[in-house]
Amino acid sequence: MINIIKIIKKFIINIKKLKNKKDIEKIKIKYLGKKGYINYLLKILKNSSKKKKPIIGKKINKIKKYFIKKINIYKKKIIKNKKNKKYIDLSLPGYKYIIGNLHPITITINKIENFFYKLGFKNIIGKEIEDKYHNFDLLNIHKYHPSRTKKDTFWINKKMLLRTQTTCIQTRYLKKNKPPLKIITSGCVFRKDNDSTHTPMFHQIDCFLIDKNINFSNLKYIIKKFIFYFFKKNIDIKILPSYFPFTKPSAEVFIKNKKNKWIEILGCGLIHKKILNKFKINTKKYSGLALGLGVERLTMIKYNIKNIKTLYKNNIEFLKQFN
Repeated sequence: MINIIKIIKKFIINIKKLKNKKDIEKIKIKYLGKKGYINYLLKILKNSSKKKKPIIGKKINKIKKYFIKKINIYKKKIIKNKKNKKYIDLSLPGYKYIIGNLHPITITINKIENFFYKLGFKNIIGKEIEDKYHNFDLLNIHKYHPSRTKKDTFWINKKMLLRTQTTCIQTRYLKKNKPPLKIITSGCVFRKDNDSTHTPMFHQIDCFLIDKNINFSNLKYIIKKFIFYFFKKNIDIKILPSYFPFTKPSAEVFIKNKKNKWIEILGCGLIHKKILNKFKINTKKYSGLALGLGVERLTMIKYNIKNIKTLYKNNIEFLKQFN
């Protein structure tokens, strides 16, 4: 005959493990269901003698009542605990005791992005590990350009690398989209450079516009508006000719700092026709402009930070200044 004491001991162990309504249903089926232990005991009762039947029957009813009582007690406990538990959305910021604040780099990124959003640009994010075709070839960067060497770039293998600029996101975007286009691309970029104004990893935002009748005047307008928006004052600007493989003509933009020295803040130009041709964009109908901003550099100029590494030291006293 089945050992009733063992069944009760197992039941007690199982009921203590109950966590939710599903667990309650499972234990009900196991002990009180059609194929449960109680029904099994009742089948055994049929084969018992007339004398033993009332005694065994009473015991089975007692066990059944015990199972039902215990299940209901634990069911009420689970419902009560569920009501008492407050739902916490971990993605929300702290509201009682706020510790910390936005990092100056984040503040700068938000400011830059907000400016371009107001002009109708949308933000595109891409891969940090890129292939040489999208990072160099499609951007008209020559096979023997210094940026392709191991001295300048973090190569993973012969084909893959850590992207050297966010401009490569635009090459992937151009494959699937046709002009008119107004996008900015942002994220981390990686170069083998390390001194007081450079780090091997830094943040970059690129502006990219292709439409009819786009010229250098449009580019100058965006740059002047952006500088006034970012620094909240009129600043002397100097635009000097330069060279970038992906723009022609190309230029570098300088502003005067507090010490009256000219500092380069961004590179820009009209998108090279060779690049537009690679994506089968009609250069007689469309032209484009591009500009690239180094987030750390702008942050350092705005907040008068002398060493770029200060931004990455996790110094709470330093970060508190940007509340």
